[in-house]
Amino acid sequence: MNLLNQLVQIFKNFGSLGRTRLMILGGVGAVSIAIVLAAALFVNKPAQETLYVGLDSPDLNQISMALAEANVDFQVGTDGSSISVPAGMTGKARLMLAERGLPNSANAGYELFDNVGSLGLTSFMQEVTRVRALEGEIARTIQSISGITAARVHIVMPEVGNFRKAEQKPTASVMIRASATTGRSAATSIRHLVASAVPGLDVDDVTILDSAGQLLASGDEASNSSLNRSLNIVQNVQQEVESNIDKALAPFLGMDNFRSSVTADLNTDAQQIQETTYDPESKVERSVRSTKEAQQSQQKQSDSATTVEQNIPQAAPEAGGSAGPESQDKSDKREEQTNYEINSKTTATTRNSYKVEKLSIAVVVNKGRIAKMVGEPADQTKVDAYLAEMQKIVASAAGIDAKRGDVVTVTAMDFLENQLLEDATGGVRVMDMLSRNLAGIINSLAFVAVAFVVVWMGLRPLVRSVSGSGSSTAFGDATPEAAGLELPDFAPASGAAGGALMDGFGSDFGFDSTEDLLSLGDDDGNFNRRVKEGPERKLSRMVEINEERAAKILRKWAIDDAA
Repeated sequence: MNLLNQLVQIFKNFGSLGRTRLMILGGVGAVSIAIVLAAALFVNKPAQETLYVGLDSPDLNQISMALAEANVDFQVGTDGSSISVPAGMTGKARLMLAERGLPNSANAGYELFDNVGSLGLTSFMQEVTRVRALEGEIARTIQSISGITAARVHIVMPEVGNFRKAEQKPTASVMIRASATTGRSAATSIRHLVASAVPGLDVDDVTILDSAGQLLASGDEASNSSLNRSLNIVQNVQQEVESNIDKALAPFLGMDNFRSSVTADLNTDAQQIQETTYDPESKVERSVRSTKEAQQSQQKQSDSATTVEQNIPQAAPEAGGSAGPESQDKSDKREEQTNYEINSKTTATTRNSYKVEKLSIAVVVNKGRIAKMVGEPADQTKVDAYLAEMQKIVASAAGIDAKRGDVVTVTAMDFLENQLLEDATGGVRVMDMLSRNLAGIINSLAFVAVAFVVVWMGLRPLVRSVSGSGSSTAFGDATPEAAGLELPDFAPASGAAGGALMDGFGSDFGFDSTEDLLSLGDDDGNFNRRVKEGPERKLSRMVEINEERAAKILRKWAIDDAA
């Protein structure tokens, strides 16, 4: 009931203020609310608005010079590719820059033909403009890929000549600004994109580089493909094993309480196997060749003596000479050849997969987390048992094979605080964020200051005046209902005198009427007792509390009585 009585008393206090005071109170409240709303709108209104983003250095320099000449305040972003102007100046600044043809990006596309007149335009100029437009359009398309912030494309088109024997081929080179992972993953896609956009351009004739000067893809990709493939396979296997370990340990350890590292030794050699199988049971007679050969020879030699007459041509040999030795040879040969057709099967196998030779896994666990899991006291035997159990979990999650010589190590160590595990550049990022939002922070502090001043200078005096009026009414009426307190005997011995004494006591000397001497040092326990005190006791208490103030009040009373 005390709260209800206090609410009723507050409404009574408002009613006792009168129409004039209520109007003043309402006006001050409305003005306070208006000031707070205006301050809130001022704080929420951005001090700077972005004019352009993703600008190149030449465009940024030209725009900065143009804004400085036009006396327009501007601010360059921390990334070095954006520029902002004060709120409300965006439209005016863009119109002014458009009159000067800014920004004139080097990646301009087919809009280059909008400013090219046909009068006096040579074929060479048309060809150069066409190549520039094509480069700009391709660069815009590459920049739309996620993770690529900037791109430049250079295309070399072959010169057309009637007396050239060998036809030249177009080539292209692309430089991108992206992270190492994004650049390597997007290099192949960019090569195919550029090759498809330029007529007659082969994929092998497109070279991709990043802003750090690292070659991402080139024409000799065939020689480097095996190396890149091996590196990608090793990284993928290591990441997959680490992911499996994290999934197994995270539910009961937490991601911040362990770190895992995997080193995989893989065999990524490409294998090509060609195998031919013959089936002797499936022979079929294809051809038969028979060869028969017979030979016969006879030799006879005379046994006559050699004389001079035999060497004379006119001399006839003697007939009936003596017979010599005779020989006769005879041979027969027969050969038969049969050819059979046998079924055969040839299998050619090409393997581009990999084989895990060895896995080395290291897991570091937070010793504090292990101690909480073990409980007090943290016995080393229990800790070792937990680590052995974790080692089994890690071995199962990673697919450890002891025959390969895989190694798993699980160690408990004291971890640093999370703040120390962050990048050293974290502080720089925080400072950049603070500098970027400095204007908003100042506006917020200004809003808080204005709200504090309004509450302190406007609402607080009003509340005090209402409370003071309620107190005056309560002690002046000297009734329990008016005071909002459940007291059996609330009124002092002399109600009128008590009310006159407490209402504005000492206000003529510049003292605060709402804080009289009777309330100093009071607490809730002594409130009822001091309300029942008589005027003499109250006067003596005031003298005890502040003799100088009481003397001034008595002196003024004496002067008033003498007058």
